[in-house]
Amino acid sequence: MNKVLEVIKSRRSIRKYLPDQLKQAELDAILEAGLYAPSAHNDQPWHFTVIRDSALLDRISRLSKELMLKSEVDWMREMGANEKLHIFYNAPVVVVVSMRKAAISPLVDCSAAIENMLLAAESLDIGSCWIGLSRFWFSLKEEVARLNLPEGYEPCYAVTLGYKGHRPEKALPRKPGTIAYLD
Repeated sequence: MNKVLEVIKSRRSIRKYLPDQLKQAELDAILEAGLYAPSAHNDQPWHFTVIRDSALLDRISRLSKELMLKSEVDWMREMGANEKLHIFYNAPVVVVVSMRKAAISPLVDCSAAIENMLLAAESLDIGSCWIGLSRFWFSLKEEVARLNLPEGYEPCYAVTLGYKGHRPEKALPRKPGTIAYLD
């Protein structure tokens, strides 16, 4: 099978990591893959903030979970109450992806950059997970100021990276009826 298609089909969200830091060359390759994502009008409206400070990651997780407890969604409140849950699964590296708000389609473009990073990580046998729960912390403007983002940018998602602490099984079956042809 084609190597790219093999990586796409083998990538899984990893939620258990070894504590070891990634080699800088591996991290650089993953970040560079994000930089090469397609973007509307070649805006490249992303900014990546790499966080390796475990105390800061713990703080972000704790504050996010406090806000999750106030959610109107039952399962989200339950996750916020889970004392064992760390929203970054104790990954040694988290990349906060921020978008330039004035771009043509910043959220879509940043999502493409994230997917490139996830696939690059898998190609290097590095675990990754796209984290949406970080948005709770992103709502705290005084906390987000810690990221020192360029003017006009706001965080949209986070990505965990680290050496895999487990090997998930094969992908779940894909939903049928999601492709139509108009010949």
